[in-house]
Amino acid sequence: MEKRVALFPGSFDPFTKGHYDIVERGLKLFDEIIIAIGYNSSKQTRYFAIDEMVESINGSFTNEPRVSVITYSELTATLAQRLGARYLLRGLRNTTDFEYENSVSQVNRYLYPELETVFLITSPSYAAINSTIIREVHKYGGDVSEFLPYPLKK
Repeated sequence: MEKRVALFPGSFDPFTKGHYDIVERGLKLFDEIIIAIGYNSSKQTRYFAIDEMVESINGSFTNEPRVSVITYSELTATLAQRLGARYLLRGLRNTTDFEYENSVSQVNRYLYPELETVFLITSPSYAAINSTIIREVHKYGGDVSEFLPYPLKK
């Protein structure tokens, strides 16, 4: 039987408990999940350093060998095909997320016809968590530790 490899792409700036929840639940569906931190061409700079995020995410999954973290700067569909990932894992908080993710999914499927996007609905306790809001709270000195699955470096 073919190994079910899922790619979980995103900017993860930062990686939140909502993202962590999607990976944990995804592990019930897939044999391996590759968390892929992309360099988003529409975002000029990152708030959290990408190396710090890779380290933090890896630290969150130290006891889970089926999860790995990479960075990339190419089309997600191209990366998935190159890695042999036949699935994209995505989380949906609301209908706005669905509208965006549906469009992206259609393009990815056009670029790599064997690629299936699997959507998981965000658990209710994490539905309000949003990386943009977390960055803003952190920027002005607020405590964001409740929203992250790892401690932030000072």
